[in-house]
Amino acid sequence: MTDAPMPPPREAQLDTVTYDDRPVLWFIWASLVFGVIGMVVGVLLALQLAVPWLNFDWPWTTYGRIRPLHTNAVIFAFAGNAIFAGFYYATQRLLKARMWSDGLTRFHFWGWQAIILAAAVSLPLGWTSGKEYAELIWPIDIAIALVWVAWTVNTVATIMVRRERHLYVAIWFLLATQIGVAMLHVVNSLSIPTSLTHSYSVFSGVQDALVQWWYGHNAVAFFLTTPFLGLMYYYLPKAAERPVYSYRLSIIHFWALIFLYIWSGPHHLLNQATPEWAQTLGVTFSIMLLAPSWGGMINGLLTLRGAWDRVRQDPVLKFWVAAVTFYGMCTFEGPLLSLRSVNALSHNSEWTIGHAHGGALGWNGLIAFALAYWLIPKLYKTKLHSPGLANLHFWTSTVAIFLYMVALWIAGIAQGLMTLQFNDEARLMYPVWMEIVNTTIPYYWLRAFAGVLYLGGIFLCIWNVVLTIRNAPGKLELTTVSVARLTPDTEVGPLIDQAIDKPTAPARLNALHALVERWPTVMIVGITLALVAGGICEIVPQLIQGSVTPKIAAIKPYTPLEIAGRDIYIREGCNTCHTQMVRTLRAETERYRGAEYAGGDSSTRAGEMIYDRPFLWGSKRSGPDLWREGGYRNHAWHWAHMEDPTSMSQGSTMPRYPWLYRWPTEYDTLPSKIGVLSMPPLFTPYSREVVEDPITPAKAQARQVADELKVQITSEKDRARIDPDMEIIALIAYLQRLGTDLPKGSKP
Repeated sequence: MTDAPMPPPREAQLDTVTYDDRPVLWFIWASLVFGVIGMVVGVLLALQLAVPWLNFDWPWTTYGRIRPLHTNAVIFAFAGNAIFAGFYYATQRLLKARMWSDGLTRFHFWGWQAIILAAAVSLPLGWTSGKEYAELIWPIDIAIALVWVAWTVNTVATIMVRRERHLYVAIWFLLATQIGVAMLHVVNSLSIPTSLTHSYSVFSGVQDALVQWWYGHNAVAFFLTTPFLGLMYYYLPKAAERPVYSYRLSIIHFWALIFLYIWSGPHHLLNQATPEWAQTLGVTFSIMLLAPSWGGMINGLLTLRGAWDRVRQDPVLKFWVAAVTFYGMCTFEGPLLSLRSVNALSHNSEWTIGHAHGGALGWNGLIAFALAYWLIPKLYKTKLHSPGLANLHFWTSTVAIFLYMVALWIAGIAQGLMTLQFNDEARLMYPVWMEIVNTTIPYYWLRAFAGVLYLGGIFLCIWNVVLTIRNAPGKLELTTVSVARLTPDTEVGPLIDQAIDKPTAPARLNALHALVERWPTVMIVGITLALVAGGICEIVPQLIQGSVTPKIAAIKPYTPLEIAGRDIYIREGCNTCHTQMVRTLRAETERYRGAEYAGGDSSTRAGEMIYDRPFLWGSKRSGPDLWREGGYRNHAWHWAHMEDPTSMSQGSTMPRYPWLYRWPTEYDTLPSKIGVLSMPPLFTPYSREVVEDPITPAKAQARQVADELKVQITSEKDRARIDPDMEIIALIAYLQRLGTDLPKGSKP
C-alpha cells in the first residue's frame, strides 16, 4: 500500500503574470503628438480671433471649421490617450492580471487613432453634426462606440480573471467612466442618416438642447473628470510613496460625485427657452456637486502630508499638486457659473471658455505630463533624463494656464458687463456689437501668447522623454511577477453579517463597501443605477412632446432651400460664433429686435424651434445673436457681408466666405434630407408634393431670392455675378427666415 500523496508546495498556488506595457508607451506617444497638433490649432484659433486674415480665405482653415478640430484633438486625442496610457499600466497591476485580450488592446489603440485621424479629415471638410463636443458624423460615432465597448469588455473580462480580491478606488472610477461615456455617447448620437456624411438628430429644439447638455456637461464629468480622478488615486500615492489620505472619504467622494454629476447639465441653459424645472434642477445639483468635488481635491492634497519636501524636489509631484489645485479651482468656478445671476453675465462670454481651458489644460493636461514623466522611466527602468527640464516645463505650463485664464476672465467679464449695461436713459450703453468685440481683442493676443507658452512646454516634454528613452540601459521589457491565485469567495451571508456587526457607522460603511469591492457585478450594477437614475429623471420628462415644448400654430418647417442653407451654415461652423437664442434678459430682448414685439419681449420661445435639428443655441458669441435676424437687413447686406464682413461692419473679425459665391447648392441631397425629416420618428409635416419633389420648390425660392437681390444691388458687376444656384443664395434664404414666423407686434 503506497503512502498518500503529499500536498503540493505553496509555490504551486502562485501564477506567473507578464504585464504588457507596450500599449502604455503607444498611448503616451499618441497623447504627446496629438497634444502638439491640438495646441497648434488652438494657437491659430486664438490668433484668428484677433487677425481675421489668418483664416486664409480657405474653406478648410476657417475658425468655424477648425474650432471643433481643436476641441476634439485636445479632449479625445491628447487627454483621451493619456487616460488610456495611465489605465493600461494601472489596471494590470491593481488586478494582478495581464489584460484579458491583447487583440482587443490593439484594436482599442489603432481604432482610437483611426477615429482621431478621421476627425482630423472630416471636420475641416465641414462634415459635422453641429453638436458641441459631439461634432463627428454618424459613421465615426459608430466607430467610437465599437472601440469604447472593446476597451470596456477587455477591462471587465480582466476584472473577472483578476488575482486581487478587492477592487481599488481607481478601478471604481474607471468603471464609472466606461459605463457613463457609453450611455451618454449612444443617447446623444441617436440620428437618422441622409448620406454617408450627414444625418439628422432624432431630437429637436429644446429636447435636443437638454439631451446635448446632458451629454456635454457629463462628457466633462465622465471623460475629463472621473478617469483623471481614478488616475490620481493610483499615481499620486505612487509618486509620493504614501497611502491615500482617507479610504472612507474616497468612498463618499466616488458615489456622491457620479450620482450628482449626471443631473447638472441644464445649468448650461439658464435664462433660455428651457423648462423652469430643468433649470432649477441643474442649478441645485451643480451647487451640491461642490462638496464631493472638493472632497476629492482634499483627499488628493492631504495624501501629500509629510511629503512636501519631496514636492519641492520632484517635478512629477509638482505637476500633480498643480493639477489637483486647478481641479479644485474649476470645481468651485463651475457651481459659481451655474448661479442664475452670475450665469446671466458669464454665459456666451470668454469667461466660460477660460473656465473650460482651466480644466482641460490645468487639470487634464498637467496630469498627462505627470504620467509621461513618471511612466517612461518606469517602463525603461531608468531615471528621467533631466528633472531640470521637467521643472522648466512645469513653470511654463503653469504660467501659461494662469495667463490664459486671467486673460479670458477679464475679457469675459468685460463682455458680460458691456452686453448687459444700460445708461441713465434706460438704453443699452453699448448697442453696437463691434464695441464689445474691440474691447476683447487685446486679451486674445494674451491668450495666443499663453497658448504658445503652453505649446513650448509640450516640446520640452517630448525632448525630455526622447532623451530618457535614448539613454536608457535597454529596450522596453515586459514585467513578469508571481502572484497568488484568487480563491473562490466564501458564503455571502456571514460576510454581510460581519460587516453589519461592526461597532460604529463609519466602520460598517467601510466593511460593507469592502464587500462591494470584492464583487465586481455588484459594483457595476450600482454604478449603472447611480448614473441611470439622474439620466431618466432629466431626459424622460422632456421627451414627452408638449410637456416641454408647447406648439405654436404659426411655426412652419423650413423650406427645402432653407434646409440647404441651414446645412451650409452648420458646415461652415457659423454656430460656433453666433447663437440662435435670445435669452429672457431685458438687455438681450432690447438688443435683438425687442421693440418690434409687444412689450419689447423678443426672447426665443421653445415652440419656435421644434423643427431645429440640431438646435443651434450656441455657447459663445464672437458675433451677435442671429435668432431675430430674419428680415432685419436686406439680401444685399448679407451678400456683401459674407464676401467681406468689414464692408458692412468696420473692424469685424469674421472670416470671408468667397467660395459660397462659386460652389453650387447641392440640390440633389434634398430628396433624402426631406425624406428623412418627414419620416417617423421625426414627423416634420411636409406636404406630399414637397416630399416627392423638394428640388423644384427649392429652385423656385432660389430664383425669387436672386431676383430680389438683383433689385437691391446697384452695381452692374455684382448683379452679373448673382446665380440662384450658388450656395450664398441658400444661406441668405435661411438667414432671412430666422425668427420670422411669429407676427410682429405680438407677444412671442
